[in-house]
Amino acid sequence: MANRTDSLPVVILCGGKGTRIRGVNDDVPKPMIAVGRYPILVHIMERYALFGHHRFILCLGYLGDIICRYFGVTGLSHQKTVRHILPNGIGIEVELVDTGLDSMTGARVSQVRDLVADDFLLTYGDGVSDVNLKDLLTFHSSHSCVMTLTAVRPPSRFGEVQVGDDGIATSFNEKPQASGGLISGGYFACRRGVFEYLSADSTLVLEAEPMKLMVKEQNLAAFVHTGFWQCMDTYRDWELLNELELSGAAPWHLS
Repeated sequence: MANRTDSLPVVILCGGKGTRIRGVNDDVPKPMIAVGRYPILVHIMERYALFGHHRFILCLGYLGDIICRYFGVTGLSHQKTVRHILPNGIGIEVELVDTGLDSMTGARVSQVRDLVADDFLLTYGDGVSDVNLKDLLTFHSSHSCVMTLTAVRPPSRFGEVQVGDDGIATSFNEKPQASGGLISGGYFACRRGVFEYLSADSTLVLEAEPMKLMVKEQNLAAFVHTGFWQCMDTYRDWELLNELELSGAAPWHLS
C-alpha cells in the first residue's frame, strides 16, 4: 500500500459535459464512463483513499443524477452525504453537491468553500495518475502558495519516430511522453486562501483568471510529476486506459 498521510477532503470536479469523448457512452457524464469494471471516478477515488484521504466532495452538474444514483442517492436537492465502500475495500464518505448545470470550474469550487475547513485536495473527474500524494503534500507544505498544481508531460497523441542520416528509421514509440513543456495535470493541493481568487459567478473558469492572478502574485506552486498521468479526453484515451486496467498492471493502482 502507498504511504499514508493526514486525511484531507478531496474535491472532485464532476460537472462538465465532456463533449470531446462522445461515442464511448453518451448516456452518462464523463466521470461515470467505465474503465474496466468501474467508472473512472472510482479509480480516482481509490488512489486518494490509498493515501488515507477518505472524504470526497463531488461537484456535480451535467447528468449529476447518474452519479448520485451510483452512490445510492435519488432526488438530490442540493447536498447529500453518504457512506460508500470502494472496490479496494476502503470505506469513504461522499458528499454530493449540485453546483449547477452550466457552472464553470472556478464557480464549482467556490460553491463548496463552506465544506472545507482548511487545506484540501482538488482534481478533475477524468484523469488518473500514479502521483505520490504524500510527496505532493510535502512539497505543498514547503511552500506558502495557496495552490500547488501537479505538472506533467503528457503522452504524445502521435507516434514518435527518429530517423538516421540515411533516411532509415532508428526508433518508433507509439505513445511517448511529449518532449515539449509541462502542463497542469490537476491533482491540486490547496489552502483556504484559494477562495479569495474565486467567486460564485457561473462563468468563472479556475484555469483562466484565478490561476493567472495566482501566478502574477507568486501564489501558485508546481510539483513536477515524471511518472504516469493520463486524462480521458478522447476515445483513444479511453481505449488506452482500458487496456492498462485489463492488463492487471494499471499504474494508478500501484504504490
